[in-house]
Amino acid sequence: MNLAPRPQDSAASTRSVRRRDRHGRGRRFDLIPPHLPGFRTRRERFDDLVADIGAELTGRFPRRLEHLRILVEEVPPADPAPWEERTVVLGRAVPPTREHPPRVIIHRRPVQTRCSSEEELETLVRQVLSEQIASLLGLRPEDVDPSAWGE
Repeated sequence: MNLAPRPQDSAASTRSVRRRDRHGRGRRFDLIPPHLPGFRTRRERFDDLVADIGAELTGRFPRRLEHLRILVEEVPPADPAPWEERTVVLGRAVPPTREHPPRVIIHRRPVQTRCSSEEELETLVRQVLSEQIASLLGLRPEDVDPSAWGE
């Protein structure tokens, strides 16, 4: 038995070790790499969806919603306003003040976690926006967007 250390092969030690991915736990890549123009994040897709639906809904009441701003936030604040319930808020309507125009704020994460498909997401965004716009206008949500409520 030879106890002398074996000389290492310098070429073999510098090569990276390639292993099989037997259980599917390897890296998962996007279908479209980030450097290509078609790549969009979930946040960007959600923002575009809210902007499209918001433009459609404000177009139904152009004079009354002329200065309305529709904003997207990640999550609702940890301390809700006194008039809000302690449940998770999907969106909120902020009436106009001297400094700010009327605003509708939709919270991306709570809305997205409740949806399992793009169709459900679009329907829920329509419902949340129509509820908040209706509260600003003093109307029923079904009057703002009948298609969101299946009418």
